[in-house]
Amino acid sequence: MPNILTRRAVLTSAGALALALVLPRPGRAAVPAIHVMKDPNCGCCAGWIEILEAEGFDVTTEAAVGAQLARYKLENGIPAELASCHTGKVEGYVIEGHVPVADIRRLLSERPEAVGLAVPGMPYGSPGMGPEDQREAFDVLLVRAGGESEVFTRYDAA
Repeated sequence: MPNILTRRAVLTSAGALALALVLPRPGRAAVPAIHVMKDPNCGCCAGWIEILEAEGFDVTTEAAVGAQLARYKLENGIPAELASCHTGKVEGYVIEGHVPVADIRRLLSERPEAVGLAVPGMPYGSPGMGPEDQREAFDVLLVRAGGESEVFTRYDAA
């Protein structure tokens, strides 16, 4: 009997291949998707995004400036005193400012009841803000509903 590919066999194989490409594999973490609202002219935001992409995050961006960006932060639970230059959303959490990838991964692993993480301001040497070996001390804050926060991770000066 000759080996003839039927249309059904081809379509079934193509469907199985497509599923294999999109479904997470055992022992391999799914790629986290993060959406970032940022000023389109901000170089440090672009630096932070490059770090996320290099670490395997699927990053999308949206331009926002001034009052629009400030309103977005407040509407998503980030008080003005914890604000920085960009705001991301990943798996239901808000990521404010230059938060290191290790802290984002820890947040997603531990899943605390929280709004998300924030690095207020723009500390020198935080991801996207200059060389880490010249870093100034900074804290990553866990932001709770209502705006309360606590230290999630402390980074000493280099």
